[in-house]
Amino acid sequence: MIVITTPTGQIGSRLLDILLNEAPTHDEELRVIVRDPGKLPAAARARVDVVTGSHGDAAVIDRAFTGADAVFWLVPSNPRAPSLDAVYSGFTRAAAEAFKTHGVGHVVGVSALGRGTPLADRAGLVTASLAMDDLIASTGVAYRALANPSFMDNLLWQVAPIRDHGVFTDTITADRKAPMAATRDIAAAAAGLLLDRTWSGTGEVPVLGPENLSANDIARTISDVLGRPVRYERQSLDDFRTALTGRGIGNAIVEGYVDMMRAKDEGLDDGVQRTPRTASPTAFREWCEEVLKPAVLA
Repeated sequence: MIVITTPTGQIGSRLLDILLNEAPTHDEELRVIVRDPGKLPAAARARVDVVTGSHGDAAVIDRAFTGADAVFWLVPSNPRAPSLDAVYSGFTRAAAEAFKTHGVGHVVGVSALGRGTPLADRAGLVTASLAMDDLIASTGVAYRALANPSFMDNLLWQVAPIRDHGVFTDTITADRKAPMAATRDIAAAAAGLLLDRTWSGTGEVPVLGPENLSANDIARTISDVLGRPVRYERQSLDDFRTALTGRGIGNAIVEGYVDMMRAKDEGLDDGVQRTPRTASPTAFREWCEEVLKPAVLA
């Protein structure tokens, strides 16, 4: 029995699709935890055991982890949380106890790059995510944290300015190269770990994409794929902070984002070497052609 959290999210939904195809050949049953079962595709609802509620709720977790052998763990966003600890470790504490109570053997979590770097303890959301990994690892469960860079898919939040004004923004120095990963590759990495549970102990599995990219590289590729000029506009951290606050995000989370982006610009994601094991297959151009371009033209 594999339990999937956030099965309607951008990573969880892709993972669910993969496991629906692969689980029968591995003699696995699937269970999902979801606040609103109506958001699951009807075909998926018919093939999985559904536990309704929040996976931060101890009673929900108790029901969901009964009989579970493996869990995919991803904490949801909480823009009004009072602290970064509340978003990550606070949300996870009930599950950490339930891993032990129910004898869950393996857990795969979504986390971030940065562990072991000089920036790890001052990287906002990333620092809190790494602390969550430590909490899960302390339970004694076999744990793998998917250590991710920024997502290619985050550009989908900027479809309107790309389409209407030929511009996208970020806070990173324009020529700083860093890894980027597609969420579908992160889901595939999670599926591989969940279906082949021959691993033990705790550790990280980096998902780095096939190449490092700068904002200038991204602009050139998007321009080429769309057949029209798209430029990068760097946003100051102060303007970034103001924009987040204007969207109603609480101060603790705003500062967590700001500290994370500052750390990324200082090299937070540079600590892991790309190898055949840490690379993931989806190239940025391929992602633009298959995901971004259809969204812009829709």
